[in-house]
Amino acid sequence: MTYLPFARHAGAAGLAALLLGAAPLALFAETPADTLVIANAIDDIVSLDPGEAYEFSGLDLINNVYDGLVEINPTTLEMEPGLAESWSVAEDGMTYTFKMKAGITFSSGNPVTAEAAAWSLQRAVKINKTPAFILNQFGWTAENVDTMIVGAGDTLTLKVDKPYAPTFLYNCLTAGVASIVDAEVLKTHDVDGDMGGVWLNSNSAGTGAYVLKSYKPNEGYILEARPGYWRGDAKLAKIFMMHVPEAATERLQLEKGDIDIARTLTPVEIEGMAANADVKIQQDVGGQIYYLSFNQKNENYKNAKFLDAMRWAVDYQGMADTIMKGTVIPHQSFLPQGYLGALTDLPYSLDVEKAKALLAESGIAAPTVKLSVRNSADRMDVAQSIQNTFGQAGITVELDVGEGADQLKTYRARQHDATLQTWGPDYPDPNTNSSTFAENPDNSDEANNTGYLAWRNAYDPGEMTAQSQAAVLERDPAKRIEMYAALQTKHRETSPFIVMFQQARNTGVRANVQNFYTGGAVDAAAYWLVTK
Repeated sequence: MTYLPFARHAGAAGLAALLLGAAPLALFAETPADTLVIANAIDDIVSLDPGEAYEFSGLDLINNVYDGLVEINPTTLEMEPGLAESWSVAEDGMTYTFKMKAGITFSSGNPVTAEAAAWSLQRAVKINKTPAFILNQFGWTAENVDTMIVGAGDTLTLKVDKPYAPTFLYNCLTAGVASIVDAEVLKTHDVDGDMGGVWLNSNSAGTGAYVLKSYKPNEGYILEARPGYWRGDAKLAKIFMMHVPEAATERLQLEKGDIDIARTLTPVEIEGMAANADVKIQQDVGGQIYYLSFNQKNENYKNAKFLDAMRWAVDYQGMADTIMKGTVIPHQSFLPQGYLGALTDLPYSLDVEKAKALLAESGIAAPTVKLSVRNSADRMDVAQSIQNTFGQAGITVELDVGEGADQLKTYRARQHDATLQTWGPDYPDPNTNSSTFAENPDNSDEANNTGYLAWRNAYDPGEMTAQSQAAVLERDPAKRIEMYAALQTKHRETSPFIVMFQQARNTGVRANVQNFYTGGAVDAAAYWLVTK
C-alpha cells in the first residue's frame, strides 16, 4: 500500500490528497462534516463494472453508483420500483413488461431509456462474467438476448424460457449484475469488445446517488454525490473508503475520530470499545451460513438415527455466546433470515443424553467422523467444540486440518468424509440456496455437478429436487413461501447437512453517525442516507 500508513495518521484529508493527487491539506481532528470516511477490507474487489462485480466490497460500491429496474429499500429490505415505475407479466408467465420512469438521467446527463435498460442487460449476458449466471437462468444467451430483451420508447420487454415465479425474476433484477448503465457513454469506451469494461474500473456510468471519482486497488476509493438523485439527494457530499484490513487499526482510527465507520471489527475490538461513549456498535445479519455436511459415500451418513444424533450433539447457542460471540447467530435452515420463506425457528439444541440414545438406536458402534477444517482460528474453535460435544455423545471426531483452497478442492471432488463450511447466497432469491442444498439431478461421479452442495456430499434428495424446481416456478408468492418452508423442514430433518449459524455483522460507527444501513442478508450497504 502506498499511502495507507500516512492516511492512518493524517485521517480523511491525507487520504483525499493522496487519492486525488491534490496538494496536502491541513490535518483534521475529526472527519469533515460533509464526508463519510469508512475503513474496511476491500481487497476482494475484482472489478467495478456492474456486469462483473461479484464480491461484497465491489457490490457495496455498485449499490451506491448504479440502480436497477427493481430495487431493495435499504430501510425495510422490501422490494420496490427502481428505474421502472411498474411492471406486469403476461398470462403465460413468459413475457414481462416494464414501464420506465420518466425524467431520470445518468450522471452524464443522458436520459434513462428503455433502450439503455435493454442494452445494459444484454451487455451483462454478452460479456459473460461471473455474475452473468444470475441472468442466464432465464434462458438468456449471447445468441438470443437481443431478441429476448427489447426496449422501445418507455417500454422494456423481457421474455423468459419458462413460466418462472415472478418473484424469482424480480429478485434477480435487484442484483448488481442487473444494474442499468449508460449505453451511449460505454459504447464510446469499448476496447476489444469489452463494451466499456476496462473504462468502468476507474469511472462510472450510472444513475446512482454517487459517481466514482477515484479508485486504487487495495488502497481505497472516493465517491462524490451528484445532485438530483431520483431517490433524494445524498445527505453527504463525499464517501472516502479506506482499505484497512486490520481490525485493531480500524478500532484505533474509530476511537480517535479519524474514520466514521469501521466494518472489519472482531469481537475483541467490539468488547474493548464497550465503555467508549463516542462510538456505538450497529448489529445486523449477513447472508452467509455455517454448516456441517457429511459425504454419503460413507454409509453411516445415510443412517437417519445417526444423523439425528449428531444434530443433537452440537452446542449451537454455547458457541454463539462464547467462541463465536458477535459474529454469528444460531440458525438451522438453509435459507438465511431475511430471505423469502426463510425459517427462523431453532428445533435443535445441545442434548448429549438424547444424542447418546439416538446413537444407540442407530446401531452404529463407536463411530468416527473425519472432519475437514480450514486452518483458521474461528473454524478451528468451532471444530474443537464439535469434537468435544460429539465425543461426549460417543462419536469420535478426528480433525483433518488444511488450507482453505485444498479443503475446497477435496470437497468439490466429494472426497471428504465430513466438512465444516460456510455458504453465501449468490442473489437475493430463495432459489439461490434451495437449488444447491436441496437439488441434485444426477448423483453420479461423472455428473461433476460441483455447484450443487447436495452432489458434493453424494446426497440424493429424492423428491426435494422436483419440489425445489417447482418452487421456482410457483407464481403465487404465498404458496411459494409455503413450499420453501416445507423444503427447509424436510431438509434439516433428513439431509446430511447440519446448519448451525448465520453470519452476524457488527459495524462500529461514531456516535454522531445515523442512518447507515448494511443491507441485511439481501442487499449491499447504502451510503446516500447517512447523516452526521
